[in-house]
Amino acid sequence: MFGVYAIGILFFIISLIVSTRLKNKFKKYSQIHLQSGMSGAEIATKMLKDNGIYDVKVISVEGQLTDHYNPINKTVNLSSGVYNERNAAAAAIAAHECGHAIQHQQMYTWLTLRSKLVPVVNATSNVMQWIILIGIMILGSTQNSTVLIIGIALFALTTLFSFITLPVEFDASKRALAWISEKNIVNQSEYEMSKDALKWAALTYVVAALGSLATLLYYISMLSGSRR
Repeated sequence: MFGVYAIGILFFIISLIVSTRLKNKFKKYSQIHLQSGMSGAEIATKMLKDNGIYDVKVISVEGQLTDHYNPINKTVNLSSGVYNERNAAAAAIAAHECGHAIQHQQMYTWLTLRSKLVPVVNATSNVMQWIILIGIMILGSTQNSTVLIIGIALFALTTLFSFITLPVEFDASKRALAWISEKNIVNQSEYEMSKDALKWAALTYVVAALGSLATLLYYISMLSGSRR
């Protein structure tokens, strides 16, 4: 199990670096007042209307970087720092979350697939690590690998979910950047700030996916080694 801890520590450090960098970027860009003077809420509302979406509400939620789109109740949830503020960071996040709403409306393939996996991943995530731990203990004492195989299969599902999330996030950012540029929501310098902020946000998902893959491969190597 030492290998799992080593992988976990490594990717925790990388994730911490990326997360810190992301927060610093948003703090920096939050100080740049938009030339257009639009708030995150106003930007989100306009982007939805420009794409013919009238059944999605834009609401404010507590916390920092807690912004998300909820396809169940059709709401674009913006943290207060995004909902009320009028800066490059707020513009980037508000437009990005609306990108998910547009994906939902257009039944974007990767988002549809991700949504179907959500209840399965949520149901298995709480017991998966316990199954793997028990599987390793049984494997070490009896060489019976059945339980461990089940655990690895469940973990593989969460890894798949992490990688399916990547095109969903990248596409939402692509839609966001194209729209804020086309509609002159931001000027050129503000656009570059928005693009940079979304790049670092996307990296958090990349690190999570790679960390999950590395852990999965370690479990598989452990299983393969026991069969030699």
